[in-house]
Amino acid sequence: MVERCETAETIARRKLLLRRSAWTLVAAVAVGALGWKAVTAPGGVPDPTAPGVHLSHAAVVLDSGLLVFREGLEAVLVLAAFTASFSGATRRLRRPVLGGAGGALLASLATWFAAIGLIGALGGPGLDVQAATGLLAVAVLLVVMNWFFHRIYWTGWIAAHNRKRRRLLEDGTVGRRALLGLALLGFTAVYREGFEVVLFLQNLRIEAGSTTVAEGVALGLAFTTVVGIAMFAFQHRLPYRRMLVATGVLLGVVLLVMVGESVQELQLAGWLPTHALGVAFPGWIGLWFAVFPTVEGIVGQVLAAGLVIGSYFLAQHVRVRRPAARAVSRPERAHGAPAAERP
Repeated sequence: MVERCETAETIARRKLLLRRSAWTLVAAVAVGALGWKAVTAPGGVPDPTAPGVHLSHAAVVLDSGLLVFREGLEAVLVLAAFTASFSGATRRLRRPVLGGAGGALLASLATWFAAIGLIGALGGPGLDVQAATGLLAVAVLLVVMNWFFHRIYWTGWIAAHNRKRRRLLEDGTVGRRALLGLALLGFTAVYREGFEVVLFLQNLRIEAGSTTVAEGVALGLAFTTVVGIAMFAFQHRLPYRRMLVATGVLLGVVLLVMVGESVQELQLAGWLPTHALGVAFPGWIGLWFAVFPTVEGIVGQVLAAGLVIGSYFLAQHVRVRRPAARAVSRPERAHGAPAAERP
């Protein structure tokens, strides 16, 4: 009997390992496909010394696709956490939530065209406008890559949505107000990510054009759709943590690229001075990674990396080390308290 139980446990572990390995492979294939598209993108590698040329076509496709895929994963995770309790008789309540999510995609598309119109009204692809949108893109990526933001605020975002869901359904009845509320929660969960993506992509659109950015967006949405179908239609548990960490590392590289590119745009617009390092970098380094031999560019990229790494240690301190220290100090205080004060 014991051997049979051990065998069943071994089989279960193997199935779990196989499932995790399979979805890790899916994530690797998604990232690999984005990279392959970037490498084989038409147009070749432009001359880095040509005026007005910054990131290559392939780099823009890769950067935009990675951001859409990353933000799409987070939206799927929020929706999955929000609808996890909708099963059996309440499974139909997923429909208004997913309907709200679909409306958020349309609203994000409308926001994209509104942003294009606003930037056009401000002067189109001028150096000042491009420098300003570059700063906005960096700010968005710093928020996306901020570990403290994700572990503190973003966790609270999910918890707040779940509290609203419970309040809507607390009386056991599902009326029109509850359905509308569920749709609104689905809308806000997705539109928040869509709004961030729209703001970030404006800088790439001004630089490389809408068609190039659309290629990356289509790839990112395709892989996000695969993940969403696997989660909601087939009820597969995905290795979200590994997938988010993997895409997060890649987005960290994108952040450094955008910082280097934005610093160069600020220098071209006359907003920042230029102090050359006196060394020459290969052209492909600037073309793919926006690393240029200037003091301002290198310092900006180092500071951005420091903010991301620092936010990780800050989040670890607030979420792990400080609670652990408090848990250890409580027994010590209770053990060292006088007998008269003990209950």
